[in-house]
Amino acid sequence: MQISFNHRTLKLNIPAVMGILNVTPDSFSDGGKFIDKNKAFAHAVKMVDEGADIIDIGGESTRPGAAYVSEDEEASRVVPIVSKIAANLDVMISVDTSRPAIIKECVKEGAHIWNDIRALTEPDAVECAAKLQIPVCLMHMQGTPSTMQNNPSYKNVVEEVKNFLLQRAEICLKAGIKENNIILDPGFGFGKSVDDNYLLLKHLDVLCACPYPILSALSRKSMLGAVLNEPVASLRDNASVSGAVISVMKGAKIVRVHNVKATKDAILIASKVLNTD
Repeated sequence: MQISFNHRTLKLNIPAVMGILNVTPDSFSDGGKFIDKNKAFAHAVKMVDEGADIIDIGGESTRPGAAYVSEDEEASRVVPIVSKIAANLDVMISVDTSRPAIIKECVKEGAHIWNDIRALTEPDAVECAAKLQIPVCLMHMQGTPSTMQNNPSYKNVVEEVKNFLLQRAEICLKAGIKENNIILDPGFGFGKSVDDNYLLLKHLDVLCACPYPILSALSRKSMLGAVLNEPVASLRDNASVSGAVISVMKGAKIVRVHNVKATKDAILIASKVLNTD
């Protein structure tokens, strides 16, 4: 498996580490730390130095109750840092957005992956991705960011998430998006109870058996805090690394994380185990 776009290719024979760069004032873990463009770029440099294969840039917080962000505001946060990273760092860039207009501008500046929590369900999103031929990450979410944790309910969370993601992938294929440009994300924490999240993690191999690479994004999330009894997101890094290793052992090809160095080290060890006969 590999991802290719904008003259860059990332092979996934060793699972990739995606470093999180939130250029928002209100993200759940590090909101406000990197709203300044210089600080954002410095953090990107640090993550690349620590081994990040992808930098994932987000300009809109999707935590429950997050404030609405206009398209212009999102663009002003995201596009300049995409441009600066693309011009100066040897790394793939993904953009965490649901808006076609944002991804179009970011691709012009050098972005490589469209990471969409809404799985290209916004108007014209699928058509835009097909026209750009950009790799897309489709995420499962029950409800919307503002309502998703009110009362999530499933009969079989693993099968329902899998079926939704495969349905979205099929829609993408029919629109002209190439099969090798599709990544799936079960959406840990997005419209799921704590038990739902752990069932998904326990059975992540079911999703990994699908013909698309799986991205696991559980870094610092409340599913970890619930078990640790740790309300401070930034103090959940040890558990985040554990979750990343479990994900990779189950078959995930990309892990999205805050702590790149610790995760990269752990993933290299896990990959050595997986690839040793």
